[in-house]
Amino acid sequence: MNINISLILIAVVIICCIFLNKLTSKTALPMLVVFIALGMLFGSEGVFKISFDNYHFAEDICSTALIFIIFYGGFGVKWREAKTVAAISVILSSVGVIITAFLTGMFCYFIMKMNFLESLLIGAVLSSTDATSVFSILRSKKLDLKYRTASVLELESGSNDPWAYMMTVIILSIIRGNVTTGGVFSIIFSQIIFGIGIGILISVLSMIVLKNIRFDTDGFNTLFVLATAILSYAVPTFIGGNGYISAYIVGIVLGNTSIKNKPELVNFFDGITGFSQILIFFLLGLLATPTLMVPTIIPALIILVFITLIARPVAVFLSMMPFKFPFHGQLLVAFSGLRGATSIVFAILAVVDEAYTNSNLFHIVFSIVLISIVVQGSLIPLVSRKLHMIDENENVLKTFNDYRDETEIQFIKLNIKRHSSWAGMKIQDITLPTGLLAVMIIRNDEKIIPKGSTVIMPNDVMILGAEGFYDNTNLDLTEYTIFRKHKWKNKKISEIKIPNNGLVILIKRQNNILIPNGKSTIKEDDVLVVMSAHKIKV
Repeated sequence: MNINISLILIAVVIICCIFLNKLTSKTALPMLVVFIALGMLFGSEGVFKISFDNYHFAEDICSTALIFIIFYGGFGVKWREAKTVAAISVILSSVGVIITAFLTGMFCYFIMKMNFLESLLIGAVLSSTDATSVFSILRSKKLDLKYRTASVLELESGSNDPWAYMMTVIILSIIRGNVTTGGVFSIIFSQIIFGIGIGILISVLSMIVLKNIRFDTDGFNTLFVLATAILSYAVPTFIGGNGYISAYIVGIVLGNTSIKNKPELVNFFDGITGFSQILIFFLLGLLATPTLMVPTIIPALIILVFITLIARPVAVFLSMMPFKFPFHGQLLVAFSGLRGATSIVFAILAVVDEAYTNSNLFHIVFSIVLISIVVQGSLIPLVSRKLHMIDENENVLKTFNDYRDETEIQFIKLNIKRHSSWAGMKIQDITLPTGLLAVMIIRNDEKIIPKGSTVIMPNDVMILGAEGFYDNTNLDLTEYTIFRKHKWKNKKISEIKIPNNGLVILIKRQNNILIPNGKSTIKEDDVLVVMSAHKIKV
């Protein structure tokens, strides 16, 4: 194929993916399904008839893309919220995954009459869950879950891929026949110890660099973090460790560290992670052959029913039992264990391995994932409501922030105290700066769209909207977490010296957002958001 034609085709595919991504963000249709369908449309049995069956190339690309997805999955974890459910999530992502893999493997062996090691391999590649699909559904349907269930699902789904990968590697080593029982324990030890140890080491070193070195060229700190993400996977993998565990740990540490230009980092990794997901899904669709999938649909459906109704619930109940998590919450966590793209990627890893070259495994797993996302995923909102797991105290600012991401509108919240000068006044009688608009009043559980005659009452929450500010200078927003021995603890804002003549513009305290003044006292576990700009006079 002519290079120019190839470039045009690549550009068309990317543009299609971009517009389809906008479509998936507005609907409950998971991204995975849409881009896999697009890949199949371009595939050998689709409209464009692109012949692609290079499993080795697909495995290399998908494994690389997973580095950024898993790293950024850790980077996006809000540890202040997640730490309360960390123990539950870690047990689910390790013990729960192992139980799911074992039960699924035994089912495939005794009921589906598959080869023993092949059965265990299927259990391993299907043992992890997909966070992207679950959260696209929760987000599109604006489902806020009780008991921090969303945090449990987020942390579990982000951290269980390394365990599924480790089991897949171990079983493939056994199939090759070049590993003993002692060798299996050696693999487990090196995967966990090297993965965790190097992840912690790289986290510490990268924090030292990011906190103490200011890069002369804008954007170099982003490139440094990108290189760190790659190293966090490559170094432990090179010596036999679990690179995905390492990447996830480094992501969590850096994501919860006060580093410069974090908004730029978030925007960059949003883009690269979104593109990585699109690339994986499209390649998987391109690799799939519909005619080969048809014979696998019935076995895939049977295996998925067993995982959904027996293996996953047993794993969840056994893992969460010691934590006395509400029963309805356990049921929803069990049902929300959707199979995802990582399962298909691990299936490709198995197919290209010299010990196991049966591509039928790929199509079985592919069919299971599609059915899981389309059928099981579509039922999550219904199951959530039936189990009374929806938190009706919806955070309206979350919806506003979603809208703000695509517009130049910014929203702020004002609490109207009893002694406020606005209390008892009509909207038309208060003086707002030009360009600022009262867009909503929250009164108890009622949401009011205000008019000029609307009276502001004590304890109202007013939502104001204004045009957003976008700056091309070196304006920095930095987070400072106040630990138990932090020098700012129990001091007033006016008493502390902030680097670079910074200004504390916001304090995050537990679940509250505070706008401080000089008399505000800093407490343990506060997160201070500081604005600074080296070329701006103060």
